[in-house]
Amino acid sequence: MVCHGDDLGLLRGDGVFDTTRIVTAQDGTSRIDHLEEHLSRFARSISGVDGPSPDMDSWNHLIEDAARSWRIPGEAALKLVYTTGREVVPGPPRGFLIIVPLSETHKEEREGIDVLCLSRGVTSESFADAPWLLGGVKTLSYAVNVAALRHAKSQGADDVIFTSTEGYLLEGATSGLVVEAADGLWTTPTGATGILSSITVNTVFEAADDDGVETSTRLMKRDEVLRSQGVWLLSSIRGVVPILSIDGRPAPQDDEMTHRLRVWAGFEE
Repeated sequence: MVCHGDDLGLLRGDGVFDTTRIVTAQDGTSRIDHLEEHLSRFARSISGVDGPSPDMDSWNHLIEDAARSWRIPGEAALKLVYTTGREVVPGPPRGFLIIVPLSETHKEEREGIDVLCLSRGVTSESFADAPWLLGGVKTLSYAVNVAALRHAKSQGADDVIFTSTEGYLLEGATSGLVVEAADGLWTTPTGATGILSSITVNTVFEAADDDGVETSTRLMKRDEVLRSQGVWLLSSIRGVVPILSIDGRPAPQDDEMTHRLRVWAGFEE
């Protein structure tokens, strides 16, 4: 495949992507986590940038071919990418995929991370009547997310939790937020907040409901979370990551719930 210099995905971040985990056994056979759910979200994201309905048969064939060719044992990230096409020489949209081994940093962070709260500069309802802000769309425009992570690391932290201008916790730079409170588990509502619907969080909450653990969505602030029973960032690649501190203040820990979350997410048995 050739990427052209005037591809709008490269020039303007005009495109979308989705990422999930692929696990390859010693014999070279692979499994892909929650592929159907990721393809569905990928299609919704494409629709969000006014793209045509994707040919899912073609994407499935491409993924199957790539998974058969990828024979490196261990964990890797499977990324699906869609761009809206070229700018100077008009052409059709472009789609491709990438498989890369999971970094050691991602594996190490599963033991726990320190995070900073950073304002996203929007209210918790900014996306309610502003579809052009692409709330809930997994766009290629991740420069702000990457800049936030660079800032966090420059301050000695590992990750960030974005906040609204009112101080509500929204989501991580590349992950969803889960908090354990007395009434069960909660995560941030989608919709007006503009956050991405997390497949890992949804998977965990469905399993938790089946196990009799109450789940809900609501907005909470940092000090409320610090008084909770546990707090985690969840993603398709890192899985379930306990937060050890927020803005330098120790966060509550619940090792038993960490294990349960990982079982529900499919990262432990």
